[in-house]
Amino acid sequence: MSAQVKVVTGGLSTTVQDLGRTGRYAIGMPPSGAMDQFSFRVANLLVGNPESAAALEATYIGPSLEFTDARVIAVTGGDAAVTLNGEPIPTWTSVAVGSGDVLAFGMIASGARPYIAVSGGIDVPTYLDSRSTYTLIGLGGFEGRTLADGDVLPLGAATSVAEGRSVPDELVPHFASDIEVRAQVGLCSYRLTEGALESFLGTSWKITKDADRVGYRLRGGTLDFVEREQPFGAGSDPANVVDLGYPLGSIQVPGGDEPIVLLGDAVTGGGYATIATVVSVDRDLFGQAKTGDTVRFRDVDVDEALAARAERTGRLARIREALS
Repeated sequence: MSAQVKVVTGGLSTTVQDLGRTGRYAIGMPPSGAMDQFSFRVANLLVGNPESAAALEATYIGPSLEFTDARVIAVTGGDAAVTLNGEPIPTWTSVAVGSGDVLAFGMIASGARPYIAVSGGIDVPTYLDSRSTYTLIGLGGFEGRTLADGDVLPLGAATSVAEGRSVPDELVPHFASDIEVRAQVGLCSYRLTEGALESFLGTSWKITKDADRVGYRLRGGTLDFVEREQPFGAGSDPANVVDLGYPLGSIQVPGGDEPIVLLGDAVTGGGYATIATVVSVDRDLFGQAKTGDTVRFRDVDVDEALAARAERTGRLARIREALS
């Protein structure tokens, strides 16, 4: 029998993800992939996998998993109590498991999404060169859906890696309930009045219950649009434009109420003005933000966005070095 991990309980919205189904945005296929790519990459590094290997992403409540052979596992991301056979184990650390061992989770304490990597990776079939799950159309991952009690996941060949390797404390992220997110104003920010744009950047927006892998809806104020005659092909909503592409992390404001930040499972285009785009590094912050948390946006230029990416690349390099 090939190596497997049995899903005792599926947790909440647990899916198989990797770094994403990139390169197909132009044909309307979003990338999906891990919402918090930093935590995901580190989980794989801890167990000796390539950083792109498929692992599990849960939301708020992690799954219970029973292993059928000797493996090394790691849990990163949102802070939750994690146990092996009922005994606490550390997160951001590689842990050995054996046949019959059961991994389980308590409720999340901070952040929103824990990641579980297993040496050898989750060996589900690839679709368009990725194992990521896109649940909106039932594609990829494990049968295109979230995990359910009784599912059995295939594992790749176990890699040889030491247990007990940990990420240095200073490189472990801490997830706050009030976050500042860097964004570049545009593409259609000209549709907002000057006062509305200032209000957008000056407001602490609260994350509503409508927050998932598709996007996060925020609440905190109303933004006014510049009056105009609607162009041919655009709808009657003041936020409507003639259809355009939606960059990953783009922010739209239908009707001027409740901004929506579009994330990895969102549609790739439509007819709403996108007033700003979250820089790629800070999309991870939404992966670890939950209902009731607050978000403030800070306008940055391309140089600062690239500097943020370089800083994260540097942190990953330091972790690779510490684990080598």
